[in-house]
Amino acid sequence: MEDAFKALYDTIMDRRANPAEGSYTCYLFQQGLDKMLKKVGEECAETIIASKNGDKEALVGEISDLIFHLSVLMAEKGIRPDDIAAELVRRSAKTGNLKQFHITDKNT
Repeated sequence: MEDAFKALYDTIMDRRANPAEGSYTCYLFQQGLDKMLKKVGEECAETIIASKNGDKEALVGEISDLIFHLSVLMAEKGIRPDDIAAELVRRSAKTGNLKQFHITDKNT
């Protein structure tokens, strides 16, 4: 996945540096942050719905759409795949970090 993610990000960065007519990626950059955020939100919702529907193929497609739009947002904000990878490695080193939740007795 790492190679596919890097290739996707590199393509997004190339579209940003070298706009191509008819490119959806270029359209997102032209429309700006609000459009990017709207698409991330839409894809999050569609991922949730596909998951609830139990259709693996549809879910894979929606997750792919979400990853694409998150990658465009990352490029817009100057976040590189290496930044995400480093954070995931940092988090994976943590153990015993389950948050303790307050338990309420609803019978009283």
